Amino acid sequence: MPLEAPSWLNPGDTSWQITAATLVGLMSVPGLAVLYGGVMQKRWSINSMMLTFATFSIVLVVWVLWAFKMGFGSPFHGLSHHGFFGNFIGKPGPVLSHTELQHQANIPLIGTMGFPKSALVYFQFVFAAITPILALGSVLGRVNFKAWIPFCLLWITCVYAVDAFLLWGGGFFAQHGAVDFSGGYVIHLSAGVAGFVAAAVIGPRLQRDREIDAPNNVAMVAVGAGLLWLGWNGFNGGDPYASNMSAAAAVLNTNLCTAVALLVWIGWDYLTGRKPSLIGTVNGMIVGLVAITPAAGYVNGWGAIAMGIIASTIVYFALNYLSRLAFFRRVDDTLGVIYTHGFAGLAGGLLVGVFADPNMVLGYKTGGPHGSLIGTGGVAGLVHGNLTLLKWQFFAALFVICWTALVTFVLLKLVGLFMPLRMSEKNMEIGDVAEHGHEVYPSDVPSLGYPGGIPGLAAGDPGRAPAPSAV
Repeated sequence: MPLEAPSWLNPGDTSWQITAATLVGLMSVPGLAVLYGGVMQKRWSINSMMLTFATFSIVLVVWVLWAFKMGFGSPFHGLSHHGFFGNFIGKPGPVLSHTELQHQANIPLIGTMGFPKSALVYFQFVFAAITPILALGSVLGRVNFKAWIPFCLLWITCVYAVDAFLLWGGGFFAQHGAVDFSGGYVIHLSAGVAGFVAAAVIGPRLQRDREIDAPNNVAMVAVGAGLLWLGWNGFNGGDPYASNMSAAAAVLNTNLCTAVALLVWIGWDYLTGRKPSLIGTVNGMIVGLVAITPAAGYVNGWGAIAMGIIASTIVYFALNYLSRLAFFRRVDDTLGVIYTHGFAGLAGGLLVGVFADPNMVLGYKTGGPHGSLIGTGGVAGLVHGNLTLLKWQFFAALFVICWTALVTFVLLKLVGLFMPLRMSEKNMEIGDVAEHGHEVYPSDVPSLGYPGGIPGLAAGDPGRAPAPSAV
């Protein structure tokens, strides 16, 4: 007999939460794996995809063993809201028992949910996993595969879990009213800063890689970008934690801001005398997705349009002009993550403090045949006469930048004491074959394992059929 669902479980909310989490997971694997594999030079395609899959895996293990509770659990015993440290991190612990997996989910400062805790754990995992994968884009083409794995383990524990607790888990900034709907600060700003610091510490790619930085497969880039765009429906649509009107509004706002940002990017290309390229257009798309992420459920459609215009313009000029300053030019950020995620996440988070609409409804509480709406609790931005939100958005951003930069630097130096952070010069010259034993597009017989040629084929005639056997 089927197990009867408890009274608190809402099948619609549970289904949507798992679906949204799967959409976000697809953004990493295969989305970013395919995008990275296509945008890098041919000899780095396998390495880029391998790093993505490995990162996704290590974060899941860390997440269920201790990191989830650090971000979404209770503050350390005796250090609750009366203790300074208890406002910055939760108590670590596993989420693997039957009670942890099947009991009702509870989110600090929000309350109990209509789905089991296992759905919440997985939903928050895919957010945690994509963050170091995004930061990875800054160090592709030279990071040591062996060093990246322990660094990710430490980074999720010491950086991501802290940021998540502060803004989502009921920590200090959440208590003071700062908001981050789906991770403009927790995910994108921290990924941009961490990637930039990692690129500075590890050092640049080979000079020839920097001079000839051509994608090996633009079609793969387009496919990966498309998976990111549509996967973002789960990214932002899942964060009302219910299948409701806020989720639908967040999805529409996400796509609207992205479309506007993409078109504005193309417009700036024409206005500055450039030809619009697919790679540049994908950058504009990503900026729109990132900028709306901290705001998707807090702003109305006009706010989403304004954010697309402003964020795309800021990042366009940062990427094309600010990047020429010595501070940025000295750091080889392979895919420009500091711009498309760091700058865009910062802009989006601050713009929440400008455009947040207090009339946007976040929740839906069952009560009677029609239910009753729950307001946001007055999440109003500057255009609605409130300066306080913008103030706390600024302070939260400042903390995320400083904490992420400092701890990322320390963790890299710590890992570097035990193994080199940088790939050997010899392997950097060769690429995937040296690191992983194969290449993304095998093009000759030796690479397929036949040093002397395929048996039965005449030399120099790869299409000739094997000669008849004499037996």
